[in-house]
Amino acid sequence: MFSGIVSGLASIKSLKKEVDILSIEVKAPKNFSKKLKRGASISVDGVCLTAKNSNSDIIKFDIIEETLLRSTLGSLRKSQKVNLERSITQSTEIGGHLMSGHIHSVAKIMNIDVKKSSRDMKISIPKGMQKYVLEKGYIGINGCSLTVGKVSKTLFNIHLIPETLKATNLSLLEKGQLVNIELDQNTVTIVDTVEKILNR
Repeated sequence: MFSGIVSGLASIKSLKKEVDILSIEVKAPKNFSKKLKRGASISVDGVCLTAKNSNSDIIKFDIIEETLLRSTLGSLRKSQKVNLERSITQSTEIGGHLMSGHIHSVAKIMNIDVKKSSRDMKISIPKGMQKYVLEKGYIGINGCSLTVGKVSKTLFNIHLIPETLKATNLSLLEKGQLVNIELDQNTVTIVDTVEKILNR
C-alpha cells in the first residue's frame, strides 16, 4: 500500500524489452534506497512494482505485459522522470489517501492552465468510470494523491499547488499526454454497494 505522497523523482537509466517483459533501471533520489530490500514494493508513476535488488540508488524492475498495456509504463523513454514512493509501514504518516498501486486506466490531459505558482488541469474521465469520479473526492494520478475539482460528464479538474509541482513529474506534463489513474477504492466500494442495494 502507498500514501500517494511522492518521495522523489527518479530518472529512467535503461530499458530492455524482452518477449513479454520490459526490464528497467531507475536512478533513485539520494537516500531513497536506504534499507531497501529485494522484493520490496515501490510505486513507479503510481504502478506497484517489485524491486529486483537492494541498497542501491539504481533500482531494477521487471514489468509484465499486462501492466504495460494498462499503464503509461509501456511508453517509457530513457532519461524520463518518474514519481517514486516506498510502500507504507506502521509508522508512515498518511498524508494523502491509501493507494494500492493497481492502475484502473490511463486518461488524457485535455487542457493545462499555467498560472504564476500553480496549475489547473482538465483530464478526461475513462469510459465507465464517471460514477467513481466525484468532486472533492480522491484520485491517484501518476502515484500522486489528489483532490478532484469540478467534474463534468467527460472531464474532471485538478488543482496543483507549488509543492506538488516541485516534488512530482506533474509539472513536466503537457496537453495530450496520458497519465495513470487509480480510483479511490473506498469510493468504488461505496458506489457499487449503493447500486446493488438500489437494484434489489
